[in-house]
Amino acid sequence: MLDPTDTKLLAALQQDAHLTAQELSELLNLSPSQAGRRRQRLEAEGYIQGYTARLDPQKLGLAVQGFVQVHLGSHGPEQSAGFARLVAARNEITSAWTMTGEADYLLQVYCEDLPGLNRLLHEVLLPHPAVARVQSQIVMDQLKRDAPLPM
Repeated sequence: MLDPTDTKLLAALQQDAHLTAQELSELLNLSPSQAGRRRQRLEAEGYIQGYTARLDPQKLGLAVQGFVQVHLGSHGPEQSAGFARLVAARNEITSAWTMTGEADYLLQVYCEDLPGLNRLLHEVLLPHPAVARVQSQIVMDQLKRDAPLPM
């Protein structure tokens, strides 16, 4: 169970994962060693799964962001596992979800350009034996970046 201090620590780390034990201690009214131990415990318990840098896709030459709905033609365990392996192997696919509703999967993708997105759709996803059809939406603008989880 999380106490209010744990919740405050997690919220602070979502905003800035580089906070030192000293900075956390000042924020939480704890000693630096206590703040560091709390962070280590939350990491060990899996509340904190890792630390990453948020990169600018435009500066990296990834001009096209999109979402792709994937509809499978068959839903057996072999087909699903094979599609999951394909998703894991493709760097353009940055997030993937299984879904309820009409589509079986929703993929978030980043490509250099529209021809790159076209190749991903027509040379990678559609040829997969389990895939019946795909539907893509191109992001025009992102109004809100991936935000911290509500605490």
